[in-house]
Amino acid sequence: MENITHLRPAAPEPDFDVVVLCCPDRLHFDPAPLTRLFSERDFAEAEEVVCRALEDIALRLEMLQNYLAASDFDNMAKPARRIGLVADQIGLMEVSIAAHHVAICLHQREGVALEATMARLERSFDVAVAEVWNFREYED
Repeated sequence: MENITHLRPAAPEPDFDVVVLCCPDRLHFDPAPLTRLFSERDFAEAEEVVCRALEDIALRLEMLQNYLAASDFDNMAKPARRIGLVADQIGLMEVSIAAHHVAICLHQREGVALEATMARLERSFDVAVAEVWNFREYED
């Protein structure tokens, strides 16, 4: 039988089955809250506030990781919400959004999506810390 369709033939199978995904090393960062904080307080006091906020996020993120490792999904929503609130207060929009998405995955009981979103939250927090310190050096 002759093939009369105008579709291209299927692409040949690649020799490998690993795909490398590149994650952006920049994040959505709103400098306004930090600018306001550093303009309203002296540098040392503002830096202390930022350090406490980052430490709070780091502690809650560790809680999330521990709960996830223990499959204790019922206790993950509160730290995820807290991360979102604190991140929003200091302009870490990507972290806040990722934390909100973690809460959505928990609500929907989507295990695979939760794992992926937690990884995104962890990556965005790592990048956010660097972004905050870069901003801090700029303000100095």
